[in-house]
Amino acid sequence: MKIRSIRSHILRVPLGDKVFYSSQARFPERNSYLVRIETDTGLVGWGEGGQYGPPEPVAACIDHVLGPKLIGRDPTEPVRIWDELYNFSRDFGQKGTYVEALSALDIALWDIAGKAVGLPVWKLLGGRFRDSIKAYATGCYYPEAFNDLPAVLRDLEREASGYRDAGFQFLKVKVGLLDLRTDVKRLAVIREAIGPNIGLLVDANHAYSAASAIRMGRLMEPLDVHFFEEPVVPEDRDGYRRVRRENPIPVAGGECEFTRYGFRDLIGGGCVDIAQPDLAVCGGFTAFIQILALAGAYGVMVVPHVWGSGIAVATALQAIAAIPPSPHTANPVPLLNEPVIEFDRKHNPLRDDLLEEQITLVDGRLPVPDGPGLGVTVRESALTRFASR
Repeated sequence: MKIRSIRSHILRVPLGDKVFYSSQARFPERNSYLVRIETDTGLVGWGEGGQYGPPEPVAACIDHVLGPKLIGRDPTEPVRIWDELYNFSRDFGQKGTYVEALSALDIALWDIAGKAVGLPVWKLLGGRFRDSIKAYATGCYYPEAFNDLPAVLRDLEREASGYRDAGFQFLKVKVGLLDLRTDVKRLAVIREAIGPNIGLLVDANHAYSAASAIRMGRLMEPLDVHFFEEPVVPEDRDGYRRVRRENPIPVAGGECEFTRYGFRDLIGGGCVDIAQPDLAVCGGFTAFIQILALAGAYGVMVVPHVWGSGIAVATALQAIAAIPPSPHTANPVPLLNEPVIEFDRKHNPLRDDLLEEQITLVDGRLPVPDGPGLGVTVRESALTRFASR
């Protein structure tokens, strides 16, 4: 079996009146980059790469540089291919676009490898520890009129209550766009709405200096926050260490980190309690295996970040299914020693309408697909509908 063709798909959905903000940016659309790899036997693999910026650079990297190198190759050797492509591009692509492109290709190759032998990727990774994964809602972003605090607080109460009623046991909330005390008011309203038994997670999208993040952590402590994600910019290793040492809340990070080398410095450097590789960014399944082993050696929990289309969610489900409880226990508890999966609740047709199989919450959990490869099928009509013009 040989790779016959590689095709890029750039997908976009304008959000209209559903625009939202994180601390870093206004989101007027959802977009994703998907790659389709087809073999001479007719098997097709799908991958996704690059979650945070425009998809065009990733497409150009695959279409003009990495993709042509794969034509005629055996697609069931993803680890070998990853190593060869990384060695080719390491002088100019150790981080960023080239690794994001490599992520997309790697995911698609693992998808084909599973389909070739009729097995899901989680089985190729060594077996699954769970057939469904506890999901946490990511929501409570900032609206367009984020300075209208009375309206913001009313809407937050209603939104957070909806997540509670939907059966989520964890909710991740964005902070960092407003001043510290205003954001703490937002969090207090959310905590009141969801009650004391739902885990509250906080994500700053690296909005703070180390000093501000430490202060924010201390202000949040009475609200029983389970983790503080991306408190400072990803380059600031010393800032991460300082925040981890001086703020009372466990520190999470890594969605903007790449390959085992980046995570060696992040984890080995004592920067995080929870590592969050995004498989569509860090290097795909091949890099994930290495990062997971590294984190296990340091006693750091791995909770992959998820943002993107249905392919990204299916990829994360396959990977998280294969994460052992860490540390081992006879009764794994979510976010204590059992991984969870992010389930972003903002409007995203690229996730909800792209696949033939619906990714649906069942009793607060997402089932792990059992089908070969990623276990999902892309709707051709959806590709046409969402194609970037």
